[in-house]
Amino acid sequence: MSRRPNILMFMTDNQPAELLGCYGNDEIFTPHIDALATQGLRFDNAFCVNGMCSPCRASVMTGLMPSQHGIHTWIDDRLRDRWPEGWNAIAEFKTLPEILLDHGYNTALIGKYHMGAPEQAQNGFQHWVTNPHGHVTDFWDGVYIENGVTRRYAGHSVDYFTDKTVQYLEAAASSDAPFFAFVPYNAPYGHWPALKGRAKNRFRARYDDVPMHSVPREGLHENAIRRFLKKVSDSYGGVDHSSELRIPNDLETLRNYYSEMTMVDDGVGRVLAALERLGLTDDTLVVYTADHGFSLGHHGIWGHSQATLPSNAYRATFSIPLIFRHGGNLVTGVNTELVSQIDLLPTLLELAGIEPDGHNGNAPARSMAPALRGQEHDWSGAVYLEQEETRAVRTGRWLYKRRFQGAPAAPYPDEMYDLESDPLERTDLAGDPAYADTAHELIAQIDGFFTRYADPRYDLWHGGRPQSNSDKPWLWKEAWGEEWEAGFQGNR
Repeated sequence: MSRRPNILMFMTDNQPAELLGCYGNDEIFTPHIDALATQGLRFDNAFCVNGMCSPCRASVMTGLMPSQHGIHTWIDDRLRDRWPEGWNAIAEFKTLPEILLDHGYNTALIGKYHMGAPEQAQNGFQHWVTNPHGHVTDFWDGVYIENGVTRRYAGHSVDYFTDKTVQYLEAAASSDAPFFAFVPYNAPYGHWPALKGRAKNRFRARYDDVPMHSVPREGLHENAIRRFLKKVSDSYGGVDHSSELRIPNDLETLRNYYSEMTMVDDGVGRVLAALERLGLTDDTLVVYTADHGFSLGHHGIWGHSQATLPSNAYRATFSIPLIFRHGGNLVTGVNTELVSQIDLLPTLLELAGIEPDGHNGNAPARSMAPALRGQEHDWSGAVYLEQEETRAVRTGRWLYKRRFQGAPAAPYPDEMYDLESDPLERTDLAGDPAYADTAHELIAQIDGFFTRYADPRYDLWHGGRPQSNSDKPWLWKEAWGEEWEAGFQGNR
């Protein structure tokens, strides 16, 4: 066969699809990503599997759901003293870069890792440039690990990762081997203290007078307030958890967040320009996506799906951008089919001419390659989501959120929405006798999916434990006893 394509995959941190001009936002300035979308295929109904960064990154790398790979929430860097030395949360699985490496690719991670110890390269990555931690407290004057050497960079993290990506491409241009460059920027992020106050980046003035009408102004959701009160009651260090309740009405923070998105767009533009300058554009499959969605005030919620109690599965917190470009090798335009980020692994492998299935056993991921090539394909119209105590299915018409009921802290109520008549997910139909048959079918669909795919070791709903920390250890101890314990015990 001809030479395999290079693969360049961008991933942002905490970004809903609608934070891009090409997805309909008229206040954001993202010309380079918007141009990428016009040159490629944009998916308008792409969803993450979980609302937190570590589980989603693990799912992209393995093609597995959180209840299969065992990471159910963000890996808390404050618990580093509990990690085994060199701990890698997904070491037991075959990852995308490992498979590509086995088939002759050079591999690089240049950006945020957040799936275990960052000091040395993991998961089949040869070239390794990353942060020493997963969370972001400041975009400026950061410390970075470059192939085992720690360095400080006084500028913005997006510029640092962009510079390093361009340098990598310049070296890769002279190689006979194809490359897989994974560039997970640690922006726009969306949280204090990194976003508190007026931005310091070069795009801040562009947003100083933007009215921010693209951010919904709604009263705070009662479940967001419940989550805040739970955080306060569980905090013994005087930690301020108020940002999730304050940011939706803090224009300075919102403008800061938008300017960080434009920083990412600028970085993407510089990298794509380098591809063109080096003559690599025609030979490179470019993918743009995010780790997970992010509610920007929708339903009175700011942040992740865990920003509420119980966790939510609204569109805003699970909808992600997904754009593919590879010249005349793929169709262009807009695809409205439901796709999941776990589908990325088999898709990229098939587009690289590698057998897409069977790398991690019982994986629910499906290849999008036929759709990208404009070929006939039989596509199941559903995606599945999970956030510890919430499991959900989204179909072309319905969203059903099933809640764990096996602990005194529960029951948290199920929710059900008719997306045809109620696309903004406002009217909860769960418990309505008129929809009982549909609810029963959707519950059976959710339970059937997780019965088929969940690994008993990591299935929280049946006594399993996460590979890392849990967002709600108190809930699972109530369900399974005080001996239940989360976290960092290696691959069991």
